[in-house]
Amino acid sequence: MNKVSKDMSIIDIVQQHPESLEIFQKYGLGCIGCAAARFENLEAGAKVHGINVDDMVNEINSLINK
Repeated sequence: MNKVSKDMSIIDIVQQHPESLEIFQKYGLGCIGCAAARFENLEAGAKVHGINVDDMVNEINSLINK
């Protein structure tokens, strides 16, 4: 299974792992419909919203590896 990293674009994460939407919603990161999701990586998006990106990446990877 491919692991998600903080360097991946938000849209790539969601397209490759639709179940990750659950984690994006949990963290209040509604970037999916935002134009920035196409070019902004997860780290940049998390930083703008004051989210610990490492925690988020760990949760996404735990979810997709179930």
